Amino acid sequence: MKRSCIITLIISLAAILSAEPCASAQETAPEGYEYVDSVVYRPAAAVDSSLVGQDIFRSVSVSQSELVERSVKKHIESNAKRTINGYRVRIFFDNRQTARSESEQTIKKFVNMFHDVSAYRTYTNPYFKVTVGDCRTKSEAMALLARIKGAFPSAFVVKENINYPIVDKDNAYVVDTVKVLRPKK
Repeated sequence: MKRSCIITLIISLAAILSAEPCASAQETAPEGYEYVDSVVYRPAAAVDSSLVGQDIFRSVSVSQSELVERSVKKHIESNAKRTINGYRVRIFFDNRQTARSESEQTIKKFVNMFHDVSAYRTYTNPYFKVTVGDCRTKSEAMALLARIKGAFPSAFVVKENINYPIVDKDNAYVVDTVKVLRPKK
């Protein structure tokens, strides 16, 4: 009974989150106003509060051979460097004679200021580049850009292959882009 309730809850949440935007969001803006993109943070899907503190897996036991465990570990190790399509923020892009040392200084400055964000320095003839972050969506990259724009004003978002981002289970949130109505300037 509980399992069917959980499945129903998950299906309901998926339907709500994937629903089409309402028609009013697609209307033209009233006179003197405009729609602009805005980045929002919303909590990731949460567990039904009636299940909090309950051991829902108390009767589940997993039996597997040592071969399966070794195989899974080997698969994880061999795919550790796989990449996916995503976005990063480029904070340095130059081909002058001093570009190599400037890129080293830029990446050191970034790592000291934003130690929680990964940074990458690459050389593609003739350019030295420093890109930061591993963002799955452009919205996440735009949020990162807004965060670092003060220290790196020439930064911009680029589409690149990224490493799999680390999921923070303690602070689970989703970054999304929404249309917001504001007065025209």
